Amino acid sequence: MMDDKPETGAEDWLAAELAETLDEDYELELEDIVLSTKIKEIYRKAHPPSLERHDYIAQLLRLQSELIKLQDWVSHHKKKVVVLFEGRDSAGKGGVIKRITQRLNPRVCRVVALPAPSDREKSQWYFQRYVPHLPAGGEIALFDRSWYNRAGVERVMGFASEDQVEQFFHDVPEFERMLVRSGIILVKYWFSITDEEQQMRFLIRIHDPMKQWKLSPMDLQSRVRWEAYTKAKEEMLARTNIPEAPWHIVQGNDKKRARLNCIDHFLTQIPYEPVPHEEVHLPERVYNPEYERRVLPDELYVPRKY
Repeated sequence: MMDDKPETGAEDWLAAELAETLDEDYELELEDIVLSTKIKEIYRKAHPPSLERHDYIAQLLRLQSELIKLQDWVSHHKKKVVVLFEGRDSAGKGGVIKRITQRLNPRVCRVVALPAPSDREKSQWYFQRYVPHLPAGGEIALFDRSWYNRAGVERVMGFASEDQVEQFFHDVPEFERMLVRSGIILVKYWFSITDEEQQMRFLIRIHDPMKQWKLSPMDLQSRVRWEAYTKAKEEMLARTNIPEAPWHIVQGNDKKRARLNCIDHFLTQIPYEPVPHEEVHLPERVYNPEYERRVLPDELYVPRKY
């Protein structure tokens, strides 16, 4: 009589695959809990209990499975999607972007994070450096900061004149309408955190060696110029919140909830649906009895230290 149960080896393999998937999630979550002893107690007092890790991971995996369906729909129908992530320094944009891209195909969904403009780029039409990074059919482009640098950091830090900023406000609504008319689905997010929360996150970066690279002179200036950034943000939202591409504000004080809320909202902005898939069959391996595998020299192999 045949045994209906799967072989133990198959069970062990599937369990190992699942464990590896969860380990990836846990590794990402570690970045949120590695705090220096000096500020652990302050952090606990400033933060009410967040979602339980088990509940958070379960919801994240559910949303990521929907992101895969969205990716398949975009690829199948050759859609073009642009998502802008703007907000305060340390507000959590990068964390959301990581969770969106974690299980997606990098050939379909890519992150655009441009460095400071070169002298040549400074002489170009302002939007010119962003245009080459817009998606073709079947692609999703996630902009980790975007052309809105002009209305934020460039304005506050004096890298752009008031005339240039005014020209930007005049041009950007029509630029975005042109993108939408061309068939691009444009979604814009602003990540908002409180003054106190930003202060806390900067302290974490200062005391955590794994996060110190995230602190730049611009980040430190954002603390000094908090009010100037606030005024710039308010005017930017008021003047660029157009029907064709409205702003969506993500409350970012609670990182886990911010990630889940943003991804869930993003999925509602695109009318994706399941697409047909051909059934996949693993072909049999072809064996050539005359082929003999070579023995490669030991020096070609990475040493086994672990």
